[in-house]
Amino acid sequence: MAFPGSRYARLLWRHLPILLAGVLSGYFVGTNKTEIRRALQDVDYSQFNHTTESTLPVRAAIVALVRNSDLFGLRQAMRQIEDRFNSRYNYPYIFVNDVPFTDEFKQGVSYLTKAHVEFGTLDHDSWRVPEWIDQERYEQVKRTARYPHGEKDSYRKMCRFQSGYLHRHPLLKDLEYYWRIEPDVEYFCDIDYDPFMFMKQSGFKYGWNIAMPEFMDTIRTLWNTTQQFIREYPEYLAKHNLKEWLVDSSGNYNGCHFWSNFEIVDLSFYRSPAYQAYFDYLDRAGGFFYERWGDAPVHSIAAALFLNASQVHYFDDIGYFHPHVYTCPTGSRQRGRCVCDPDQSIVQNGFCNVRFRNTKHQILYPDSPTAAYTGPVNHARPQVASD
Repeated sequence: MAFPGSRYARLLWRHLPILLAGVLSGYFVGTNKTEIRRALQDVDYSQFNHTTESTLPVRAAIVALVRNSDLFGLRQAMRQIEDRFNSRYNYPYIFVNDVPFTDEFKQGVSYLTKAHVEFGTLDHDSWRVPEWIDQERYEQVKRTARYPHGEKDSYRKMCRFQSGYLHRHPLLKDLEYYWRIEPDVEYFCDIDYDPFMFMKQSGFKYGWNIAMPEFMDTIRTLWNTTQQFIREYPEYLAKHNLKEWLVDSSGNYNGCHFWSNFEIVDLSFYRSPAYQAYFDYLDRAGGFFYERWGDAPVHSIAAALFLNASQVHYFDDIGYFHPHVYTCPTGSRQRGRCVCDPDQSIVQNGFCNVRFRNTKHQILYPDSPTAAYTGPVNHARPQVASD
């Protein structure tokens, strides 16, 4: 795989072990031709548009958990968000940190946008190791973990916070939707419609862009704990859920999850009794610390089980780069509003992505004789790796 520009080459080299394990170690099966049959008809996105002079149609914000040291990477991400989308809409930004932001940070990000920017800090309860965690057991886990960030308190606190507390931060209390961003990400395509408006008017609760398998050693008991939760609270399972996307032929979790570094979410989902009960159940089980449960699989499993398939949307039109993976819309050369090469982007045909599209298609169109996608599938799966 090669990314355009020398900076991508440096990032690729830097993260080569994870890339090789998570993407290139797979193999390809299927037909020699790629044939895509979309589960939904092409959408006229122009109807989800408005001018900056109008009142924003959705109470929404662009949100990130960041550190003061992330200033340069966040400025890079904001510059692209502004150029590609937000300079036309001026949705506010909300940044939160476990320590107060410096004046340098505040000024550095505020210079890049005309939109309102708010800064917040985290309370003690949302950024801590809970008192029910066995400290001796936890310290042993950190000493022996052989997966990325296995020795870090801060990473586990971050995963717990993103899973159960970010949407409850006071700065987000009046929002209907949020778009989560991170430092050092890039957006390759002009977004000439309002994704918040699109989500709201279409009835979507969760929007995603990349799906990949998880490092299974970080979530050894997550699926068993989830099954226990469902047995105790079966009323929370959605009728037309996406459970089949999550499991293999034996009913075990296959590791598929949406990368939550890009997600656009109707916050009523995270505030729902189902999601809050699920998070509390996981939190008490201790897996955020005894293992390294990430917010991405937690969000993904919850969306797949507690939402109907029709409420989960794949933003396949948004070109996106996170320092491990690169996705570029199919046909973007013809559309001409992206600066990426779809031939160098293989996650669209990754196992988790294809499985989602086919599972959703089957649920929405149970009588359809064809799958949403019938081309070759990349079955790559991350292996255990040291950070």
